[in-house]
Amino acid sequence: MSSSHLPATTDSIAQALEAKTPSEAISILYHVIENPASAPDALRIKEQAITNLSDLLRQENRAEELRSLLTQLRPFFALIPKAKTAKIVRGIIDDVAKIPGTSELQISLCKEVVQWTRAEKRTFLRQRVEAKLAALLMENKEYSEALNLLSGLIKEVRRLDDKLLLVDIDLLESKLHFSLRNLPKAKASLTAARTAANAIYVPPAQQGNIDLQSGILHAEEKDYKTAYSYFFEAFEAFNALEDPRAVFSLKYMLLCKIMVSQADDVASIISSKAGLQYVGPELDAMKAVADAHAKRSLKLFEIALHDFKAQLEEDPIVHRHLSSLYDTLLEQNLCRLIEPFSRVEIAHIAELIELPVDHLEKKLSQMILDKKFAGTLDQGAGCLIIFDDPKTDAIFPATLETISNIGKVVDSLYVRSAKIMA
Repeated sequence: MSSSHLPATTDSIAQALEAKTPSEAISILYHVIENPASAPDALRIKEQAITNLSDLLRQENRAEELRSLLTQLRPFFALIPKAKTAKIVRGIIDDVAKIPGTSELQISLCKEVVQWTRAEKRTFLRQRVEAKLAALLMENKEYSEALNLLSGLIKEVRRLDDKLLLVDIDLLESKLHFSLRNLPKAKASLTAARTAANAIYVPPAQQGNIDLQSGILHAEEKDYKTAYSYFFEAFEAFNALEDPRAVFSLKYMLLCKIMVSQADDVASIISSKAGLQYVGPELDAMKAVADAHAKRSLKLFEIALHDFKAQLEEDPIVHRHLSSLYDTLLEQNLCRLIEPFSRVEIAHIAELIELPVDHLEKKLSQMILDKKFAGTLDQGAGCLIIFDDPKTDAIFPATLETISNIGKVVDSLYVRSAKIMA
């Protein structure tokens, strides 16, 4: 880049738009930004040039140049209102986020911006960049650092009573506690987010986020019917905005249907008008799981997990619930297989259910300890011995009830005698 500059006029912007290559357009826009003119019209043109340059650098995946652009623009930020500065800074950070594989760069960039905003006393911008930094740290699994950052930020924002930012931060804190498996704190943070959201107008995308998090927490508590209604609300919000998160809301809706043994509804939801828009691997994965559940087939379940590993096992929310579903399905199949026997070889059951013997032994011992059936493992002979269900003698409960009634009579007589003696 040479030290020469171009006039900050609409002609220069038009020249950049007509450039034959992105590199040429980027060079022209840099020269426009370098123009030292500080007249209102020139500043407005330079703002437009920065927006165009940021878009071009993002399209060219030049993340490091976006970072250096932010540093280079600091003298320019002193000439324009703080609100416009905040818009440009957040826009450039968002552009870096759209470039794949830049999570580390985004974290270091946000930290640089936070230091600069502290020095410049730009509180409004700093709080929003710190919230973005906490979200990035959470995605990077640096939970303790993210939590420390949020705890200080929440106190500060509550003092200022910035409700919209408070909704963002409380929601982020809820996701963070959920990632740390602290369900009570996750629910408390979500309640705080809802309380703040009720006092102001919340954009539909943010309301969808709140509903999505509510659904996730209810699903974690095995309240799948309530979770389904929240996921449906989130899906409607994201679908109206054509937000890519709509497909995940729909996926979790299908998961809830499977978990409440209504797998037959999955096909009808996918084939509905709204569902057909999102047909793809995410929904195909849930359909395969629903088919396996409907047929109570462990083999089909394992095939679905193998064929759709990215959609099922790499999604932590789906994976957690499917692990529980797999265990339930396995227990149901085992109970059905061992029902006709009083003594059976473990190897024979393993062959029938198509599982390794050592894995099956562990599962059977767990089921015996959990009292899913009465029996014992004879590992020396490699057999499972199943006992008949012990029948409870009806005389024992009746005797206990009689003794309890006699106790009440004695207590009543004691009270009466105490009154007479008094």
